[in-house]
Amino acid sequence: MRYAIYYTPDKDDPLTRIAERWLGRSAFGGPALGPAAAGSFSAAEIAFHTAAARRYGFHATLKAPFRLAEGKTEAQLTAALAEFAAEREPFTLERIKLARLDGFFALVPAAPLPELDRLAADVVTAFEPFRAPLTPEEIERRNPDGLSPAQLKNLHKWGYPHVFEEFRFHMTLTGRVPSAEAQRMEAAIESFFGPLLLEPLEIASLALFVEPEGGAPFHIKSFHPIGGARRESLPKNVA
Repeated sequence: MRYAIYYTPDKDDPLTRIAERWLGRSAFGGPALGPAAAGSFSAAEIAFHTAAARRYGFHATLKAPFRLAEGKTEAQLTAALAEFAAEREPFTLERIKLARLDGFFALVPAAPLPELDRLAADVVTAFEPFRAPLTPEEIERRNPDGLSPAQLKNLHKWGYPHVFEEFRFHMTLTGRVPSAEAQRMEAAIESFFGPLLLEPLEIASLALFVEPEGGAPFHIKSFHPIGGARRESLPKNVA
């Protein structure tokens, strides 16, 4: 079993709902939504291109998937995340945009935001005591030979290459799309998401995702509003 700390909007947020339709499933649970056609792509083609992203659910990585360290429990992790979220203030990305990163499409901030980078760095460090060391097999799956020296150092120290200066907030929508199909895919996503791509994005929640067993879809175990302790005494459990 692995856990991850991700950002995702509330389950009733319009962006969450359209992203779930795009991916064909909700990490919050419920019946499978199934694939949808988009642009010039059939439903089956969209299902193929979104397969990798669908398993993880709509999210942005803050603390990459990890096994619990010896002596740590899920209850302790959930409580720590609830406390962490409660002590922080929400903030807003004024605009998001669609980008193609290393061949896959994702939603990213239209402009840098220091508050976002600080939140990500704080999550990485605060929850490091809960992370078990990577196994040699887990390190190999990160393709260490293809990483920069800084990324390789991050992998061994923090369990993930893309943290701190290497961090880039992104909410993945596809797997790697061949260059020949990239323009069509971009048009399909823009048509499917429509004006939501021009809306602000409030960073007002953190979620604990869980992978029950290797290769299984990730789902949300608990959802924590940022600043939530001032509004709620307990985290919102969704599992």
